[in-house]
Amino acid sequence: MSEPVDWLPDGTPYSPRFGDRYHSENGGLDQARRVFLHGCGLPAAWAGQPQWRILETGFGFGLNFLVTWAAWRADPERPTLLHFVSTEAWPVSAADLLRATAFHPELAPLAEALHQQWWGLMPGVHRLRFDEGRVLLTLYVGDTQAMLRQQNLMVDSIYLDGFSPQRNPESWDLHTLKAVARCCRRGTQLATWTIARAVRDALAQCGFEVTRVPGVPPKRDNLHATYNPRWEPRTTRQPAVAPEPALPGPCIVIGGGIAGAATAASLARRGWHVTVLDQAPEPAAGASALPAGVFAPHVSPDDSVLSRLSRSGIRTTLEQAHWLLSEGVDWAHCGVLEHRTDGTPGLSPDWDQGPGAAWSEPAPPASLAAAQLPPDATACWHHQAGWVRPARLARALLGQPGIQWQGNCAVAQLRRVETPTADGPPAAPVWQALDAQGQVLAEAPTVVIAAGAGSPGLLQHRWPLQPVRGQVSWGEHAAPAAPLLPFIPFPANGNGNLVPRFPLGDSPQGDQGWVMGSTFERDVQALPASDADIQAAHATNWAKLQGLLPGIAPLLEPLFVGALQPSASSPPAGAPPALHTWAAVRCTAPDRLPIVGPVDPAHLPGLWVSTAMGARGLTLALLCGELLAARLQGEPLPIDARLAKALGTERLA
Repeated sequence: MSEPVDWLPDGTPYSPRFGDRYHSENGGLDQARRVFLHGCGLPAAWAGQPQWRILETGFGFGLNFLVTWAAWRADPERPTLLHFVSTEAWPVSAADLLRATAFHPELAPLAEALHQQWWGLMPGVHRLRFDEGRVLLTLYVGDTQAMLRQQNLMVDSIYLDGFSPQRNPESWDLHTLKAVARCCRRGTQLATWTIARAVRDALAQCGFEVTRVPGVPPKRDNLHATYNPRWEPRTTRQPAVAPEPALPGPCIVIGGGIAGAATAASLARRGWHVTVLDQAPEPAAGASALPAGVFAPHVSPDDSVLSRLSRSGIRTTLEQAHWLLSEGVDWAHCGVLEHRTDGTPGLSPDWDQGPGAAWSEPAPPASLAAAQLPPDATACWHHQAGWVRPARLARALLGQPGIQWQGNCAVAQLRRVETPTADGPPAAPVWQALDAQGQVLAEAPTVVIAAGAGSPGLLQHRWPLQPVRGQVSWGEHAAPAAPLLPFIPFPANGNGNLVPRFPLGDSPQGDQGWVMGSTFERDVQALPASDADIQAAHATNWAKLQGLLPGIAPLLEPLFVGALQPSASSPPAGAPPALHTWAAVRCTAPDRLPIVGPVDPAHLPGLWVSTAMGARGLTLALLCGELLAARLQGEPLPIDARLAKALGTERLA
């Protein structure tokens, strides 16, 4: 549950847990500006930088974040990207968050944007995105010391905040401050309101040069510190962080589907100039040409790696879909019913009914009834889920400034060369993308392979990636005369999935489609599928539909029977006119997780990959694009470092 808050007569929030105010009785806004923002030399220190990274201990009601965000917005010399990382062991409710900022009308639009994303904050790492992904709030929900020791983080400024050392000594002790120091580069600025002797001594022991400065009333003094240890700090760089952080520049992305488009968009937002190469004339011609697909979190009783990844992926997909797409036409955040046809529970008996309930919960009776499932069916309802038209998402991502599309460019091989100059030493090596005739299609110092099933060849089959052909069955609802079939108000998934209706054009009132799938044909790459393969796929999808939604399946039986028995009578009047098929080839890694990271930084510097999405591209591809960009630039990671390691290329070495 959310952290309880008491409200004092003067409107100041008060913590019963720690017996202390959340901020000064003179108001948190002045403290946020003068103690923390200006105390770290901001905004002057970040002027003209490609990114700026701030660490805060104790998010509270987010006033420090909101003030910093407002300063970033108002600064014409602001960095391209603002990272704000904050720890919080006890998140308050969304309602209390909004109430605390009501006294500051100048922050109201920012506070409302934060309020809208303040949900589902289970223990772990959460990335919230604002201003179309240029302001990134990363919340570490858990104990400050433990969370900082688990992550790989480097920051430029530190806001050392929280309840007083007398009330919450663990947040200020030597071990916690050592964890903070591990996140510093030489020159990192730190500011705090306390001048307690124990804190000053501990900071000095951790390598900070500490000074007192005039305070913000009612404090006479505040504290500034600069990380400048007398010793050379040990590097703690892990595989989940790029060995050599890169500055924005030219980049090639190979692949115009969801994975490539997501990577290109993430890099372009950071100031990269991205050329996207694809063998097709238009984007999303491969697996991303699926008519419509479901995105939903994965659940498991042990909350597995995939389950935790899927929640981060869903949050990323939702945020970017809100920026880029038209709801009701390109996508819908409508919720998804998961029918656990094997009878396994999915959610553990002790599933978090606080923030966890914002993600998923046992399916309520009304949802089961709407899906014509019996009351005792084992099912989950996923609140943060829905359907999307993948090709529209890919095109919207590729339409961002800084991205150049080059279709009809089939990359046959990659070559790293040193480009000659008129005089002097050769320029830095670049990668060249070559076609089958050896002609150069594009060149840049950095290349990202995001070509789905085409990735293994470009990677010279260095990893055992498996091709998987998938086929869906789909049909049309002719509007407005024919009734909408199947009669279910939301998508369903489980063993297969069904999107019951989505627009076929540009209007939610126009002709609608439905889609059911998909097959998983491992080690099959043949396209187009043969007539026999198409018939087998319809049979597979029909069997899945009967298990997934046995009450709905009879409505579509005439279509599937007609497809499986071509001599059977035509579908009845009012039904969709035909059953169509669609097929594409995906690829998967041996552990069924995506692969994101540098291919071989020691021998192939500048070559990166984001591939092997399998059947979860709509859930994970946009997160993988953000993870790749973060690793490439040495940013705070958008997910727990252990999850990033689970996706990293290093695991396949």
